[in-house]
Amino acid sequence: MVKTYDPKQILISLGSHVVTGYSDSSFVSIEASGDGVTKKTGCDGEVIRSIDPDSTAKITLTVLQQSPTVGYVQQQYDKDRATGDGMFPVLVKDLKGGLVFSAENAWVVKPPNREFDREAPDREIEIDTGEATWEGENI
Repeated sequence: MVKTYDPKQILISLGSHVVTGYSDSSFVSIEASGDGVTKKTGCDGEVIRSIDPDSTAKITLTVLQQSPTVGYVQQQYDKDRATGDGMFPVLVKDLKGGLVFSAENAWVVKPPNREFDREAPDREIEIDTGEATWEGENI
């Protein structure tokens, strides 16, 4: 079986804002916050598994310096700090049929670092989520 990956087919939305201006390298990373399923082995060799109830995640977006997403996340961060109303739903979807990730509640952890160089640098945005859903497979 042959499958095709196309980065142009990765849709990322933060509320009603569709992320644009992806970095030319890794542009989205999604990491589960919990430990998943862990095990503990007793001195007699008996094993017990524990399922971590934490289904939250950390998303790292990397966009070009002039991406409209930088302004959007700064607005959401400022709104959250001022009123506590800066949360938004998040969706990451591979339109070619791969992984779908979503969370009803997400927020900007802190504003992106401001860095200036000879060439326009990327901006890295950290987002935390409430309970998240992972579907499909990553190809």
